[in-house]
Amino acid sequence: MLYWLTALSDGGDFFNLFRYITFRAGGAFLTALLFGFLFGPPLINVLRRKQGKGQPIRDDGPEAHLAKVGTPTMGGLLIVGALVTATLLWARWDNPFVWLVLFVTLSFGLIGFADDYAKVSKQNTAGVPGKLRLALGITIAVIAALWAAAYHPEALQNRLAMPVFKDTLINLGLLYVPFSICVIVGAANAVNLTDGLDGLAIMPVMIAAGTLGIIAYAVGRVDFTEYLDVHYVPGTGEILIFTAALFGGGLGFLWYNAPPAAVFMGDTGSLALGGALGAIAVATKHELVLAIVGGLFVVEALSVIIQVLYFKRTGKRVFLMAPIHHHYEKKGWAEPTIVIRFWIISLILALIGLATLKVR
Repeated sequence: MLYWLTALSDGGDFFNLFRYITFRAGGAFLTALLFGFLFGPPLINVLRRKQGKGQPIRDDGPEAHLAKVGTPTMGGLLIVGALVTATLLWARWDNPFVWLVLFVTLSFGLIGFADDYAKVSKQNTAGVPGKLRLALGITIAVIAALWAAAYHPEALQNRLAMPVFKDTLINLGLLYVPFSICVIVGAANAVNLTDGLDGLAIMPVMIAAGTLGIIAYAVGRVDFTEYLDVHYVPGTGEILIFTAALFGGGLGFLWYNAPPAAVFMGDTGSLALGGALGAIAVATKHELVLAIVGGLFVVEALSVIIQVLYFKRTGKRVFLMAPIHHHYEKKGWAEPTIVIRFWIISLILALIGLATLKVR
């Protein structure tokens, strides 16, 4: 919205700064961070009063989690509120990719909110039926895939770009939509599975979002795409403002989610943020890079899939408990140790993902 202030500029004054994506991204970051600090305490107090017993804790989970009884959930409202407010304030409203990412974020956030509400109101861990959640997620992803394809250059439509073999484009044709569904829905659920320890999910999400934001900015500039030898997708640069807002809102939330957490992100936050990462990857044609940058989420999801399939086949378990962060809890690792080491892994993977921009 503040981009409109450029109409007051004569080309060399303060208002001219609003033309620059990087300046507005910085503004979005600070706005979202301030939003988190200002509205965090009152939101947590409201959630605590309304929820009473807080988020239900699994009986079969690690024993240390029983100490978390009474901690409110739906803290994702703080992150989503911060990033949506900051994005609408600083991003250009005529950019279709900004609205695409906001649509996916808010839609998955609503699914997560309904799931959290069902868990808290019924005081069990069942929530919204899994098939309904999946159906709604697929519907959102279909809309997002078609939306993105409509604004991609014709040469990139329905095609998969390779992160290393940059001259190679795989024409997915009718498979493009199912592939995009897997990326968006898969990312949403992978982040949801990762959100099991205080601070575990939010920092890797911020790292992945920051990395994808840099990629979106590069992909949206002709000069950068020529130097980095990546495909040019006009308009994606504005996504940097969204990711900057997510980073700021994430830091604001982490202030209250750091161990011991005063509030949990809940499905409201994890589904929204995971869906956002998937949507950004589809918009920028960097779906495979997301698998690298978000490698931690991939491992968490795979650990659950492997555990379930192996148990159904043999009646035995591969991990002491899935997702894999619980496996390390069962092995005696302290919660902060797991969280910080997983953060380090996420940062390493993000650097590898950025390195693919120049690898030939």
